[in-house]
Amino acid sequence: MTTTALKTKKITMATLKSFIRKSESLFVLTISSFDGMTDCVEKNNNQKLLPVSKENAIGHKGVWCVGSSRDWFSFYETETHYGIKVSNSCGCGILITSK
Repeated sequence: MTTTALKTKKITMATLKSFIRKSESLFVLTISSFDGMTDCVEKNNNQKLLPVSKENAIGHKGVWCVGSSRDWFSFYETETHYGIKVSNSCGCGILITSK
């Protein structure tokens, strides 16, 4: 999936799944996550691009999706990478691939 296609269309769960399927290599960047000890979403101070397999891109090792239209998707782009940012009540993470 090209950057132009992601920029110009509304991103949905189907778009996210298609992005995962068509990407050759995927990385995840966790910006924030839910912490049960404080019962809120807290910023991740250790933000690193970590490789993730296509099977684990949504869920435990990737980004969490709540479903039922409670996820907010947006396009993410840097000079070397692009991807989809997922925000919801479980936190915020970005699935990224190289350009």
